[in-house]
Amino acid sequence: MSAVRAMLVDDHRVLREGLRRSLESAGLSVVADVGDGDEALETAQESQPNVVLMDISLPGKDGIEITRQLSRQLPQTSVVILTMFADEATIKAAFAAGAVGYLVKDCSTDEIVSAVQEAVREMPGRHLDLTRSYLKANSHIANRAMPNHSLTQREVEVMQALANGASTAQLARQLYVSPKTVKNHLNHIYSKLGAQSRTQAVAKALRLGIVRIA
Repeated sequence: MSAVRAMLVDDHRVLREGLRRSLESAGLSVVADVGDGDEALETAQESQPNVVLMDISLPGKDGIEITRQLSRQLPQTSVVILTMFADEATIKAAFAAGAVGYLVKDCSTDEIVSAVQEAVREMPGRHLDLTRSYLKANSHIANRAMPNHSLTQREVEVMQALANGASTAQLARQLYVSPKTVKNHLNHIYSKLGAQSRTQAVAKALRLGIVRIA
Protein backbone atom coordinates (compact mmCIF):
# COMPACT_ATOMS: atom_id res chain seq x y z
CA MET A 1 0.00 0.00 0.00
CA SER A 2 1.21 3.52 -0.75
CA ALA A 3 2.34 5.51 2.27
CA VAL A 4 -0.35 7.83 3.61
CA ARG A 5 0.31 11.56 3.22
CA ALA A 6 -2.80 13.08 4.79
CA MET A 7 -3.99 16.67 4.98
CA LEU A 8 -6.64 17.71 7.53
CA VAL A 9 -9.17 20.43 6.72
CA ASP A 10 -11.40 21.54 9.61
CA ASP A 11 -12.10 24.94 11.13
CA HIS A 12 -11.83 23.59 14.70
CA ARG A 13 -8.19 23.63 15.74
CA VAL A 14 -8.67 21.28 18.69
CA LEU A 15 -10.30 18.70 16.41
CA ARG A 16 -7.48 18.99 13.87
CA GLU A 17 -4.91 18.47 16.62
CA GLY A 18 -6.79 15.43 17.90
CA LEU A 19 -7.09 13.96 14.42
CA ARG A 20 -3.40 14.52 13.78
CA ARG A 21 -2.46 12.69 16.98
CA SER A 22 -4.83 9.82 16.18
CA LEU A 23 -3.54 9.35 12.62
CA GLU A 24 0.11 9.66 13.61
CA SER A 25 -0.41 7.21 16.48
CA ALA A 26 -1.70 4.75 13.87
CA GLY A 27 1.52 5.19 11.90
CA LEU A 28 0.12 7.53 9.24
CA SER A 29 1.77 10.74 8.10
CA VAL A 30 -0.03 14.11 8.32
CA VAL A 31 1.68 16.59 6.01
CA ALA A 32 -0.58 19.59 6.70
CA ASP A 33 -3.66 20.80 8.55
CA VAL A 34 -5.64 23.95 7.76
CA GLY A 35 -8.76 25.72 8.99
CA ASP A 36 -10.44 27.22 5.92
CA GLY A 37 -11.33 26.31 2.37
CA ASP A 38 -9.23 28.84 0.50
CA GLU A 39 -6.13 27.91 2.45
CA ALA A 40 -6.82 24.23 1.79
CA LEU A 41 -6.39 24.60 -1.97
CA GLU A 42 -3.10 26.47 -1.67
CA THR A 43 -1.72 24.14 0.98
CA ALA A 44 -2.68 21.03 -1.00
CA GLN A 45 -0.73 22.31 -3.98
CA GLU A 46 2.31 22.84 -1.76
CA SER A 47 2.19 19.67 0.34
CA GLN A 48 0.81 17.26 -2.30
CA PRO A 49 -1.15 14.94 0.04
CA ASN A 50 -2.53 11.71 -1.35
CA VAL A 51 -5.61 11.91 0.90
CA VAL A 52 -7.50 14.83 2.43
CA LEU A 53 -9.81 14.50 5.44
CA MET A 54 -12.34 17.25 4.70
CA ASP A 55 -15.00 18.99 6.80
CA ILE A 56 -17.95 20.57 4.96
CA SER A 57 -18.66 23.68 7.06
CA LEU A 58 -15.63 25.92 6.50
CA PRO A 59 -14.87 29.64 6.33
CA GLY A 60 -14.57 30.76 2.73
CA LYS A 61 -15.38 28.01 0.25
CA ASP A 62 -17.22 25.04 1.77
CA GLY A 63 -15.82 21.53 1.82
CA ILE A 64 -17.87 20.32 -1.13
CA GLU A 65 -16.59 23.11 -3.37
CA ILE A 66 -13.02 22.49 -2.19
CA THR A 67 -13.47 18.77 -2.92
CA ARG A 68 -14.67 19.63 -6.43
CA GLN A 69 -11.65 21.85 -7.09
CA LEU A 70 -9.18 19.39 -5.60
CA SER A 71 -10.59 16.63 -7.81
CA ARG A 72 -9.79 18.77 -10.84
CA GLN A 73 -6.47 20.22 -9.73
CA LEU A 74 -5.01 17.18 -7.93
CA PRO A 75 -6.64 14.07 -9.42
CA GLN A 76 -4.14 11.82 -7.60
CA THR A 77 -5.45 13.11 -4.24
CA SER A 78 -8.44 11.36 -2.66
CA VAL A 79 -10.90 13.22 -0.42
CA VAL A 80 -12.69 11.65 2.53
CA ILE A 81 -15.45 13.79 4.03
CA LEU A 82 -15.62 14.03 7.85
CA THR A 83 -18.62 16.10 8.92
CA MET A 84 -21.64 16.45 11.20
CA PHE A 85 -24.04 16.42 8.23
CA ALA A 86 -25.64 13.08 7.42
CA ASP A 87 -28.55 14.01 5.15
CA GLU A 88 -28.98 12.37 1.78
CA ALA A 89 -28.59 15.56 -0.27
CA THR A 90 -25.24 16.45 1.31
CA ILE A 91 -23.88 12.92 0.93
CA LYS A 92 -24.86 12.85 -2.75
CA ALA A 93 -23.33 16.30 -3.34
CA ALA A 94 -20.07 15.24 -1.70
CA PHE A 95 -19.68 12.15 -3.86
CA ALA A 96 -20.73 14.08 -6.97
CA ALA A 97 -17.92 16.56 -6.18
CA GLY A 98 -15.40 13.70 -6.16
CA ALA A 99 -15.20 12.47 -2.56
CA VAL A 100 -14.31 8.79 -2.20
CA GLY A 101 -15.52 8.32 1.39
CA TYR A 102 -17.94 9.90 3.85
CA LEU A 103 -17.76 9.77 7.64
CA VAL A 104 -19.98 11.37 10.27
CA LYS A 105 -18.14 12.87 13.26
CA ASP A 106 -19.58 10.44 15.78
CA CYS A 107 -17.56 7.64 14.13
CA SER A 108 -14.62 5.99 15.86
CA THR A 109 -10.93 6.73 15.36
CA ASP A 110 -10.54 3.25 13.88
CA GLU A 111 -13.17 4.07 11.24
CA ILE A 112 -11.31 7.26 10.30
CA VAL A 113 -7.97 5.48 10.04
CA SER A 114 -9.54 2.69 7.97
CA ALA A 115 -11.22 5.13 5.58
CA VAL A 116 -7.98 7.08 5.07
CA GLN A 117 -6.01 3.91 4.41
CA GLU A 118 -8.63 2.61 2.00
CA ALA A 119 -8.68 5.90 0.10
CA VAL A 120 -4.91 5.71 -0.42
CA ARG A 121 -4.97 1.99 -1.21
CA GLU A 122 -7.25 2.49 -4.22
CA MET A 123 -5.62 3.17 -7.57
CA PRO A 124 -6.22 6.63 -9.11
CA GLY A 125 -9.25 6.69 -11.38
CA ARG A 126 -11.15 4.12 -9.32
CA HIS A 127 -13.03 6.59 -7.12
CA LEU A 128 -16.41 5.30 -8.26
CA ASP A 129 -15.55 1.73 -7.26
CA LEU A 130 -14.34 2.91 -3.86
CA THR A 131 -17.47 4.99 -3.37
CA ARG A 132 -19.72 2.02 -4.06
CA SER A 133 -17.76 -0.35 -1.85
CA TYR A 134 -17.57 2.24 0.92
CA LEU A 135 -21.29 2.86 0.95
CA LYS A 136 -21.99 -0.87 0.90
CA ALA A 137 -19.62 -1.49 3.82
CA ASN A 138 -20.93 1.53 5.77
CA SER A 139 -24.68 1.25 5.28
CA HIS A 140 -25.22 2.89 8.69
CA ILE A 141 -24.45 6.23 7.01
CA ALA A 142 -27.19 5.70 4.46
CA ASN A 143 -29.50 4.80 7.33
CA ARG A 144 -28.65 8.10 9.01
CA ALA A 145 -29.25 9.94 5.77
CA MET A 146 -32.70 8.42 5.30
CA PRO A 147 -33.63 7.44 8.86
CA ASN A 148 -36.49 5.15 9.71
CA HIS A 149 -37.25 7.38 12.66
CA SER A 150 -41.03 6.72 12.88
CA LEU A 151 -41.86 10.38 13.49
CA THR A 152 -45.17 11.49 12.02
CA GLN A 153 -45.28 14.36 9.55
CA ARG A 154 -46.66 16.64 12.27
CA GLU A 155 -43.85 15.61 14.63
CA VAL A 156 -41.31 16.42 11.92
CA GLU A 157 -42.95 19.86 11.59
CA VAL A 158 -42.61 20.33 15.34
CA MET A 159 -38.94 19.31 15.24
CA GLN A 160 -38.22 21.67 12.37
CA ALA A 161 -39.82 24.55 14.26
CA LEU A 162 -37.74 23.68 17.34
CA ALA A 163 -34.59 23.64 15.22
CA ASN A 164 -35.52 27.12 14.05
CA GLY A 165 -35.78 28.30 17.67
CA ALA A 166 -39.55 28.36 18.23
CA SER A 167 -40.92 28.34 21.78
CA THR A 168 -43.88 26.22 22.94
CA ALA A 169 -46.20 29.20 22.62
CA GLN A 170 -44.91 30.01 19.13
CA LEU A 171 -45.29 26.38 18.09
CA ALA A 172 -48.88 26.36 19.31
CA ARG A 173 -49.66 29.45 17.25
CA GLN A 174 -47.88 28.11 14.15
CA LEU A 175 -49.66 24.76 14.31
CA TYR A 176 -53.04 26.13 15.47
CA VAL A 177 -53.08 23.83 18.49
CA SER A 178 -52.96 24.28 22.25
CA PRO A 179 -49.67 24.42 24.22
CA LYS A 180 -50.73 21.14 25.86
CA THR A 181 -50.94 19.46 22.43
CA VAL A 182 -47.46 20.76 21.61
CA LYS A 183 -46.15 19.27 24.86
CA ASN A 184 -47.76 15.94 23.96
CA HIS A 185 -46.02 16.04 20.57
CA LEU A 186 -42.74 16.77 22.32
CA ASN A 187 -43.12 13.86 24.71
CA HIS A 188 -43.78 11.50 21.80
CA ILE A 189 -40.78 12.87 19.92
CA TYR A 190 -38.48 12.49 22.93
CA SER A 191 -39.59 8.89 23.34
CA LYS A 192 -39.04 8.02 19.68
CA LEU A 193 -35.64 9.73 19.47
CA GLY A 194 -34.43 8.61 22.89
CA ALA A 195 -33.97 12.24 23.95
CA GLN A 196 -34.40 13.84 27.37
CA SER A 197 -34.71 17.48 26.31
CA ARG A 198 -35.34 19.81 23.38
CA THR A 199 -31.62 20.32 22.93
CA GLN A 200 -30.96 16.58 22.70
CA ALA A 201 -33.91 16.07 20.37
CA VAL A 202 -32.84 18.83 18.00
CA ALA A 203 -29.23 17.63 17.99
CA LYS A 204 -30.27 14.08 17.17
CA ALA A 205 -32.77 15.20 14.51
CA LEU A 206 -30.07 17.29 12.85
CA ARG A 207 -27.60 14.41 12.92
CA LEU A 208 -30.18 12.05 11.46
CA GLY A 209 -31.10 14.50 8.72
CA ILE A 210 -34.73 14.79 9.90
CA VAL A 211 -34.51 18.59 10.06
CA ARG A 212 -32.11 21.31 8.95
CA ILE A 213 -31.20 24.70 10.35
CA ALA A 214 -33.07 27.29 8.29
